Amino acid sequence: MSSHQLKRHSINFLYYLGGIAILLFFVSPLLWTLSISLKTIPELFSRQVVWWPANPQWNNYVAVFQNTNIPRNLLNSLILVTTSIVLVMLIAVPSAYGLSRFRFKSKQATMLLILVFQMMSPVVIVIPLYRMFISLGIYNQLWSLIIAYAASSAPFTVWYLKGYFETIPLALDEAAHIDGASRLYTLTRVHLPIALPGIVSTVVLLAVQTWSHFIFPSILLDDKNLYPVAVGLLDLQSTSEAITVHYLAAASIMSVLPILICFIVFQKFIVSALTQGAVKG
Repeated sequence: MSSHQLKRHSINFLYYLGGIAILLFFVSPLLWTLSISLKTIPELFSRQVVWWPANPQWNNYVAVFQNTNIPRNLLNSLILVTTSIVLVMLIAVPSAYGLSRFRFKSKQATMLLILVFQMMSPVVIVIPLYRMFISLGIYNQLWSLIIAYAASSAPFTVWYLKGYFETIPLALDEAAHIDGASRLYTLTRVHLPIALPGIVSTVVLLAVQTWSHFIFPSILLDDKNLYPVAVGLLDLQSTSEAITVHYLAAASIMSVLPILICFIVFQKFIVSALTQGAVKG
C-alpha cells in the first residue's frame, strides 16, 4: 500500500470515527431516557447503576396514556404543527417564487427585512405578543398561537425556498410562457414538482421547530388542555406529587418519537434538497 493510499485510508478512518463519536453523543441521552422510562422506582434510586432494567416496565407508557394529560398534549402539538405549516407554506411558496423570479426596486430591501425578521428571537417578541393578545381578547386560544407560529416561521421559510427556486432554470419559465401558461400554472405545474425535495425538507424543519416550541405556548396559553407536549412535559414534572421520573422519561420518549419517525420517512428528501443547493442564496 502506497503512502498516498495509507493517508487516504487514515483520513477516512478519522471521518468515520468522528461520525460515530457524534452519533453516540446525541443518541446516548435518548437511550438513557428510554432506559429510565422502563425502570421501577427501586431501580431509579438504586446505588448500583442500572444500564438496562432486568424486567422492562412497558406499562409505564400505558400509565402515561391513562393517568396524564400527555395524549392531549400530543394531539395539541399535532394540530399546531399541521395547521401552522399549511398556513406558512400558503404564504411562503408564492412569496419565495416571486422573489426568485421578479425584479423590482425594493427587492434587496425586502430580502434584508426578511433576514432581520428571521434572526429575531421568540424571546424578544413574546411579551409584546402577550400584551397584544390580551388587548385583542385572543389570549389563551389555540388558533391565535397558530398565527404566532406561522408569523415567526414565515421569514425562514421564504428565505430557504427562495434559494431553492433560484436553482430551477429560467428556461422552464420561458418555455411555459411560450406555451401560454400563466404564472400560477407555471408555479403549480412546473416548479412545485421540481421543488418537492426542498419543500418537503422545509416542512420537516418547520415541524421540528414548531413541535419543540416552548416560549410561545408557555406565555400565550393558560389552559392545560391546550398545552402542546413541550409545555405538557414541564407541567407533568411540576404538578405531580408522587415520584414520576420514569413516567416523565416515558412521556419524553413519546414526544420525541413522532419527529424521529418524520425524519426517517423523509430523510431522502432532506438529503436531496441539500445536495441540489436548497440553501443557495
